[in-house]
Amino acid sequence: MPIRVHDTLSRTLKPLSPRAPGTPYRMYCCGPTVYAPAHIGNLRTFLIQDILRRALQADGTEVLHVRNITDVDDKTIQRSLSAGASLHAFTTRWTQKFHADCATLNLLPPHIEPSAVAHIPLQIAMIQKLVANGHAYTTPDGSVYFKISTCPHYGQLSHLDPATLRTQATNSAGATNQADEYEREHITDFALWKARKPADGPNHWPSPWGQGRPGWHIECSAMSTHYLGNTFDLHGGGEDLCFPHHENEIAQAECATGQHGFAAHWFHSMHLLVDGKKMSKSTGNYHTLDDLLARGATPMAVRYALIAGHYRSQLNFTFNNLAAATAALVKIEKATEKLLAQNSLTRADFSPMTTPEKTTAWGAFQPAWDTLRDDLNIPGALGKIFTILPLVTNPGRTPAQARADLSGLANILYVLGINLFTTNATPDTTIPDSIARLGERRWHAKQSRDFATADILRNELAQLGWQSIDHKDGYTLTPVGT
Repeated sequence: MPIRVHDTLSRTLKPLSPRAPGTPYRMYCCGPTVYAPAHIGNLRTFLIQDILRRALQADGTEVLHVRNITDVDDKTIQRSLSAGASLHAFTTRWTQKFHADCATLNLLPPHIEPSAVAHIPLQIAMIQKLVANGHAYTTPDGSVYFKISTCPHYGQLSHLDPATLRTQATNSAGATNQADEYEREHITDFALWKARKPADGPNHWPSPWGQGRPGWHIECSAMSTHYLGNTFDLHGGGEDLCFPHHENEIAQAECATGQHGFAAHWFHSMHLLVDGKKMSKSTGNYHTLDDLLARGATPMAVRYALIAGHYRSQLNFTFNNLAAATAALVKIEKATEKLLAQNSLTRADFSPMTTPEKTTAWGAFQPAWDTLRDDLNIPGALGKIFTILPLVTNPGRTPAQARADLSGLANILYVLGINLFTTNATPDTTIPDSIARLGERRWHAKQSRDFATADILRNELAQLGWQSIDHKDGYTLTPVGT
């Protein structure tokens, strides 16, 4: 069976396979708006998409991955003008920073990375089609708006009730809605082309309707269909893009091409929380990758911490979890050292074992791979890894078994994007037998839903300086503060 993940449109788990047999799996992922460094919530979304791509490749599926760069919108224009820089110089700086962060976190680069500015003629051509077929209209100032009333299935992705939708050419304040982003309660005909205005400064381009610039939503419809075809296999992004951005993409693309089923699969990941709250500079819980690295975290620990929750659940990032990620990596590294020693191999021999191509060499780690293939269950796969590691490092394993296990571990770590032997920390993670027994009792109590006993045992562990980090299919014991 193919890998399967949740589809936002149908609200079901669906298998991932190319629409057209014998062709690459075509996936389009909404990329960053380059006006500042990406925060860790943005990066988590791209990490999840990276693992999905790696999993498809490991499963034997050729992938064509397109991810755009938004380098013209309200934010990029306003920030560049405030900085006294040209739009091109300003967005180039932040695009390069985004690429550097992705490389640091070991993300595979997309095969194609189109920028909005470089594809403005393409966007104008799509807008012209929409005007010509009655799905868009011009206004006296030279702007062009999409007419939602001409798209009867508008709202299907975000599951809005069409009976509650109000099509309007003005926002709730009575003004023409020119914003690139708007809230759910302000459902409106949205801008495809925005007429030149003083606040845009020198950032304008010629069009059949006069000087101006494209709206935010049209870029992805134009570029995705240009590179992947009028219909393709998967469209991904954070849950915040489901409405209005992805809803508007569907309307634009399908009304321009006349073909239904713009994307066969819609893949959304949920928001990241920090210390149980929405990330915000005003609350002091807003973090970039540089912020975490400056506090001594390693890139692989950051990656591990950001992927450790299921993509359809809110992950709560804390610095305790980041420390636990470091300890977990050290534990995997120590087990890998044992496997290498059983084969008279060194660390230098381990990295070349990983491969992006189809493999069946999972060894004892087959359960981890099977778990990952089922709705991209990353925390479940990590739990399986920690359950399997004590078994495969048993001295009784034959050299052939150890070699197969080593290959399986290398392959599952490749799919997760985790490079070993990159941490600086080497904490003593040897678990005393008494602590291990307490941890096992607490875990069994929890699985038996005896939560009172589980809490008592958790407190006993804490008093002895240990904490239990639970996964879907297991747990990890680490010293408090590591």
